[in-house]
Amino acid sequence: MTAERTSSLNTTSLKNASILVVDDEEGMRHFITKVLEPHCKRVMQAASAKKAGALMDIHHFDLLMVDNLMPEQTGLDWLSEQRKLGLFADAIMMTAYADVETAVLALRTGVADFLIKPFRASQVVNAIVSVLDKKYLRRDNDLLRYALAAETQQNNPRLLGTSVAIAGVSDLLKKLAGVKTPVLFIGESGTGKEIAARTLHAMSDRRAKPFVAVNCATLGSENGADQLFGKLGPTGEVQEGLMQLADGGVLFLDEVAELPDPIQAMLLRVLEDYKMRPISAARDVALDLRFMFATNMDLEQAVANGKFRRDLFHRMNIVGVKMPPLRERREDIFELASMFMNQFSVDVGRQPLRLDDETLLHLTRHNWPGNVRELRNMIERSVILGAFPPEFQGGGQADGAAAAQTLDLVVQRHILTTLDRCNGNRAETARRLGVSRKTIDRKMMEWGNDVLSPKT
Repeated sequence: MTAERTSSLNTTSLKNASILVVDDEEGMRHFITKVLEPHCKRVMQAASAKKAGALMDIHHFDLLMVDNLMPEQTGLDWLSEQRKLGLFADAIMMTAYADVETAVLALRTGVADFLIKPFRASQVVNAIVSVLDKKYLRRDNDLLRYALAAETQQNNPRLLGTSVAIAGVSDLLKKLAGVKTPVLFIGESGTGKEIAARTLHAMSDRRAKPFVAVNCATLGSENGADQLFGKLGPTGEVQEGLMQLADGGVLFLDEVAELPDPIQAMLLRVLEDYKMRPISAARDVALDLRFMFATNMDLEQAVANGKFRRDLFHRMNIVGVKMPPLRERREDIFELASMFMNQFSVDVGRQPLRLDDETLLHLTRHNWPGNVRELRNMIERSVILGAFPPEFQGGGQADGAAAAQTLDLVVQRHILTTLDRCNGNRAETARRLGVSRKTIDRKMMEWGNDVLSPKT
């Protein structure tokens, strides 16, 4: 039976799978390998339980195919031992002698399926696809429960804006999309660090794999390490951690400066060789992960103050992405406000508010200390209440795209925001804009006193 006979089967689940075949019969190992290699990322063989254990110390496997009757040790006994050491992979048992006692023992050992020898190529593929589909479904359910509990779900998040500041971020993300290098996102609270990380994930070849966001401030409890690294129970029961659930994708550690000291040490070891050891386990688990980190704190200062490990900081800070505050990308406010307005009008079932030219001017001149998050919250609140706060209300003639694109309005916003940055100094504003002081004075007279007071 050849691999060609499996061409009609749905083998999508196998595309990124790593499988270990453990059987003392060389012919059986070669047969299974020949069947699986065209469909899988990696297939490896072991002629004995001892050799299988050596391979598992080096490589990560999603699934094991284990013969039960082997010279040194039965497959079930070996799997039972491995579970106690920290085996997190699923297993399929192969045997020519199936009985009720063996089946019950296999269930207790955590075997996912049986294959009775002799079997066909299609049976091998069907069994593995079924086990992996269930494995991925469990993972997706666990991630969904985690996302709901942490309230981290995003609706098609993407990095918006055409300003010079955000264009620089977008260009850097494109360069980082094709590599596995860890990335550290830095910036004030509310600048969109997680959105940028999700955008990078969506640009990469890991886009179909999980993006798991973890707030490090929640890992300070007793079971914080268990939650992140997983845990092996006293009788071999497996509790997968977020690192295992994110396998193949991205683990995003937000507020990384809040990591407790013991977890910092454990994370450093993971970043050194991409292996981690679940709590109470005796074996390392190889990881296929990309790490992304975010903080609004000065990590270098935290290192200097002894509050963050220097070696971990240097492991994380290979490439840094600085997210600009909203006051440095005012050109993007209309696009962001429009998106939030459309989103919340649908979410709460209310009519969207009018974004006219005067309102847009007020939004543009506001300092936004809370950045994009503050803008988002203000729009949501305004949609619910049916009106903008007084400081943002306007009665301009143009609205929508016209309010953002009219040349006179663009000039007005540009001059006034530069004036705000110069603390009202018209001479300095003229110098920065490359125009005469008289031009600035003339524009101020045209616009009147109602636009001269900067919004804070």
